[in-house]
Amino acid sequence: MKLNHILLTVAISAATAVGSVWSYNKLFREDNLAVGSFEKGAPANYAGYFDGTAVPAEATDLTKAANTAIPAVVHIKTKIPARKQTNNVPSRRGVFDDWFDDLFGYGPNVVPEQRASGSGVLIAEDGYIVTNNHVISDGDKGVAAEITVTLHNKKTYKARLIGRDPSSDLAVLKIDGNKFPFLVYGNSSNIQLAQWVLAVGYPLTLETTVTAGIISATGRTININRRQSETPVESFIQTDAAVNQGNSGGALVNSNGELIGINSAILAPTGTYAGYSFAVPVNIVKKIVDDIIRFGDVQRGYLGIQYYSTEDMSEEQIKAQGIPTDAEGVLVNGVSPDGGAAAAGIKKGDVITKVNGAAVRSGLQMSAQIASFRPGDKVPVSYLRGGKEYTVQITLKKKAGTFEDLAVSNIGNRLGAELVTLEKAKAHEYGIEGGVQVRKITPGGALSRTKMNETFVIVSVNGEDVENVEDLSRILSNSQGSIRLEGIYPGYDGLYTYPLNLEQ
Repeated sequence: MKLNHILLTVAISAATAVGSVWSYNKLFREDNLAVGSFEKGAPANYAGYFDGTAVPAEATDLTKAANTAIPAVVHIKTKIPARKQTNNVPSRRGVFDDWFDDLFGYGPNVVPEQRASGSGVLIAEDGYIVTNNHVISDGDKGVAAEITVTLHNKKTYKARLIGRDPSSDLAVLKIDGNKFPFLVYGNSSNIQLAQWVLAVGYPLTLETTVTAGIISATGRTININRRQSETPVESFIQTDAAVNQGNSGGALVNSNGELIGINSAILAPTGTYAGYSFAVPVNIVKKIVDDIIRFGDVQRGYLGIQYYSTEDMSEEQIKAQGIPTDAEGVLVNGVSPDGGAAAAGIKKGDVITKVNGAAVRSGLQMSAQIASFRPGDKVPVSYLRGGKEYTVQITLKKKAGTFEDLAVSNIGNRLGAELVTLEKAKAHEYGIEGGVQVRKITPGGALSRTKMNETFVIVSVNGEDVENVEDLSRILSNSQGSIRLEGIYPGYDGLYTYPLNLEQ
């Protein structure tokens, strides 16, 4: 009897276990097999990668690309001579007085000799070299008086400056000779995220150094070129190839050994390399270099608009403009009557979304697309109006300063004053990054209601920095009611604040 009970218990237990396993497989297992697998077919995002069969990606051999690039990347050394720095105040003092002042430290300051080094890329067999503007120029300290170029084979040459473009941070040099190795241009429009690239240069005064990484992002704007230009052009290729001081002006090449960018900047919030570097796309480089060699300067086309980016606007400000809250682009805040945009039908309130088929989300990205064209070129521009997208062909104009002229006119009329962007040399003299100087206050105008005097330099509005008229125009276009203007008076200490009600 006991044996029968034991056998019955075992039978029931076995049946229960088998049933549980069957039920689990039937109810849950089939669905679980589809999680993270190709059980029910490949997801759409794998289209073109592999046909449902998990196989490793092909290995990339970068040795040929490195061997191709190394001979064409050069080491650049520069020297800016020592000079005296004075206030240029006329003096009737004698020679003995000047000697006395120098002896006891009352004479002019002496800026010591400046030496620096960077990299460059040979782009033609007759010795043309592209590098960064900041490699051969140091802002207010001027352009290097002596530029020396050393090739990978240790041969050294004296270089002369052909031309430079602070807006894109590019410069062209020339060394005498022939049959130099050089890099051929690639196409930066064809680059893809996660594509392997090499950075080649002379970092930290080391000999030729090659680092590898992938393309992390494209079309990056980091506002670094504003340090040397009021009309910056930025649409950087971002990579994680290790780049340090001295790599500036060096080559960013693809696995085919083609030049796809000029290394220009690093992300360094702590003062040292933080893992990302930025290169000027070769499609911009080609146009800038060609202009400098052929014309001596850069031939830039202009749309003829005043603008600010939707990414800098709050949702309330976007709604107030009557545009979709999810719109991404550049809001047209004014149109120059004689500009290409006006001729093509662009109006205030339109949102430019694409230039030459490339999406733009900021003024810098838009400028970078325009930078690859010359005056007279026709460029397709897409824009939103009334919830619909339109595309027109805009013929670029040559008139320089269209944005600035329009901004000055609009904001000057609104504030009732003559306004000018402060010269960089003056800003440096006053110890500020930039500003807008009030030259003349119109009686009865907005600023005449304040106690502000002429020569005042506006450096911020409601705590937001102002470095030029376009900054001031953009900020005030997004402002209503009472604002706070802050700034300085040249020759006087302290920061002055003036409240202003824009509604009055």
